[in-house]
Amino acid sequence: MLVGGKGTRLRPLTLSAPKPLLPTAGVPFLAHQLARAAAAGITHVVLATSYRAEMFTEAFGDGSALGLFIDYVYEPTPLGTGGGIRNAAGLLRGGPDDPVVVLNGDILSGHDLAAQVDLHRDHGAAVTLHLVKVDDPARYGVVPTGAAGRVTAFLEKKANPPTNKINAGCYVFRRSVIDEIPAGRPVSVERETFPALIEADAVVMGYASDTYWLDVGTPEAFVRGSCDVVLGHLLSPAMPGECGEALLLASATVADDARVTGGTVLGVGSRVGNGAVVHGSVVFDSAAIGAGAVVRDSIVGRGARIGDGAALTGVVIGDDAVVGPGNELMHGARVWPGVRLEQTSIRFSSDA
Repeated sequence: MLVGGKGTRLRPLTLSAPKPLLPTAGVPFLAHQLARAAAAGITHVVLATSYRAEMFTEAFGDGSALGLFIDYVYEPTPLGTGGGIRNAAGLLRGGPDDPVVVLNGDILSGHDLAAQVDLHRDHGAAVTLHLVKVDDPARYGVVPTGAAGRVTAFLEKKANPPTNKINAGCYVFRRSVIDEIPAGRPVSVERETFPALIEADAVVMGYASDTYWLDVGTPEAFVRGSCDVVLGHLLSPAMPGECGEALLLASATVADDARVTGGTVLGVGSRVGNGAVVHGSVVFDSAAIGAGAVVRDSIVGRGARIGDGAALTGVVIGDDAVVGPGNELMHGARVWPGVRLEQTSIRFSSDA
């Protein structure tokens, strides 16, 4: 699992924790991927870390609590997707023809991972990619395939692409292919490894599915992903509770006349005051939402305070920040950790 990125698109949340460890539907995001891996029969996982690497060990230890054995490898300088995979090769098990599943650490997916491995084995493939269809393929590099699902090319972003199938960030490699990736330098699997395999007439397969899939790299997608799991749009064995309109973790409290809906998560010890509305949001541990406040489609960081009557729509509030009474923050605004916005009637939007 590739978990070394800095998650800059999710700042300020990722100033204190790597993106794969941000709380998502009640647990660290990566717990959902690890649970899926275990459910597919995987027993050994290597986490390819870099940014805040020590936090992964603290979160998951040896993996025994999840029914897994977890190893860790550190990447001191960014090596790209291919370089990160190659950097983990020394900890892999099995023989040269055995399959190795590689997962990007920022993807929520409901596709059948075991079926992808079966397709890989059945075709004796060098690599098998999970592919998904998107509404606007011009925004992505696309992956055309032949009638039998064999990948024929990797095409960079272009107008009028020949297919709407894109690389979904889950690969099954033949172990020997990983060993052939150049070591000690940055390598892109999309621009270097996969095109070279196709040029050499190696079998590169596409496993296409139309199940749930989401890249959670932006605040909007992160919130959506967490809410979708809570609402049951994507079932995850890692979620600590039943699906429904809200997930309240231990000692979270909600005033009797407050409303918490839309797949919202309230973290441990968080509080929602009288008459407040919290919809489709992620509220981290020990945060507080004041009386009459309205929080929609937003992220409220650990220990943050939202004042009485404040209104948040589509914003990110950093850890221990304070949004005073009467503030209105909208449309992508971000408040850094520890910042205090005093009482005001001024509206703020990042579009302003």
